[in-house]
Amino acid sequence: MNLSVHLETWPRLRPLRITGHEWESSEVVVVELSRDDLVGRGEAAGVYYLDETTASIRAQIEQVADEICVGIDRLSLLSLLPPGGARNAVDCALWDLETQSSRRSIWQLTGVPAKPLETVFTIGIEDTLEAMARQAIAAAAYPLLKIKLDGVEPLERLRAIRNARPDARIVVDANQAWTLTQLTTIAPAFAALGVQMIEQPLPRGADTDLEHYRSPVPLCADESCLHIGELGAAARRYQMINIKLDKTGGLTHALELASAARTHGLGVMVGCMGGTSLAMAPAFVLGCVSDFVDIDAPLSLKCDRLPALAYQGSTVSVFKPEVWGGAGRQPENHANQPASTKK
Repeated sequence: MNLSVHLETWPRLRPLRITGHEWESSEVVVVELSRDDLVGRGEAAGVYYLDETTASIRAQIEQVADEICVGIDRLSLLSLLPPGGARNAVDCALWDLETQSSRRSIWQLTGVPAKPLETVFTIGIEDTLEAMARQAIAAAAYPLLKIKLDGVEPLERLRAIRNARPDARIVVDANQAWTLTQLTTIAPAFAALGVQMIEQPLPRGADTDLEHYRSPVPLCADESCLHIGELGAAARRYQMINIKLDKTGGLTHALELASAARTHGLGVMVGCMGGTSLAMAPAFVLGCVSDFVDIDAPLSLKCDRLPALAYQGSTVSVFKPEVWGGAGRQPENHANQPASTKK
C-alpha cells in the first residue's frame, strides 16, 4: 500500500470567531492510500485546543508510515495511533479504500441507514449585538442555528438573535467560556428563549460541579469528551456528547463511542473541526445515528472540494459514492481548489 500526505488551506468566506480563537481559513491534512489502482482518501483538521496543527498531524503520520504501508487495517490502527487528527485522516482513508476494494458502500460496511440530514448553521461571535443579529437574519434559509457565545453578554447576544429570528430553532456553544455561576444564572433565561441545548459551558477539567447541577436546558459535552475513555465522567455531567472524528481519531471509534453513549442514556451530536466535504462525508455517516448534526463547515468556505456534498439550506442529501465511501469513483477534481493552497 502506498501513502501520500499533503496539507491544504481552504479560505473562509468570513472569519469565524469563537471563545479565544479566530480563523480566516480551514487548514487540513489529506491522506491518500493507494493499492491496486484504487485510492482511499481521508481529511482531518486536528484538535486545536490540544495543540494539534496540520504540520504535527503530518509528522505523526509519517512517523508510522512504514507500518501503514505494509497493509494496516482499521482495528490495528487503533493501537498504532492515539485519538486525534492523524488517526482520523488515516482511518477515513482506510474506510474509503475498503469500500472500493470490497465493492460495498459505506452504508453496507457500517450497517448505518442512509438518510438526508439537517445540519445546524453556525453564527460566530461578533463585536456587537447588531452584528450578530444581522448574521442571523442573513441565515434566513437555515431553520436551525448554532450560536457561538463567550463570557461577554451571552444573554444579551442571544436575545438579539432571538428577536431577529423568532422562527429559528437554536442551540448554543460556549466553547468552555463560562463559570458555573454564570451558567446557573443565565440557563433559565436561555430555556425561556427556546434554546434546545447548551454545548460545553464550562472548561474541560473544571466541570465536576455539573454532576450536582440540573440544568433547565440539556448540556452537551464537547471538549470534555474526546473518546470513549472519557465517556463515564461525561455521562455524570452532561445529557449529550458531541462526537467529532478529529477527537475520536476516525469513524471507527466514533461509531463505537456513539453506541456506548446510547447505553449511558446520552443524546448524540456529530460535529466537526472544519474542512471540506471530504471530511464531512464520514461525519455524515455518524450523523445518521445522531440527534443533532453540525457539518456545515463547507458552507463557510469560499469554495469546496469537488465532488461535494449537496446542501439545500440546512438539508444535506445523502452523498454520492464519488464523494467518499463508494466504489467506482472518478479521479478527484481539483478545479475548485487553488493550486497554491496545496502543499
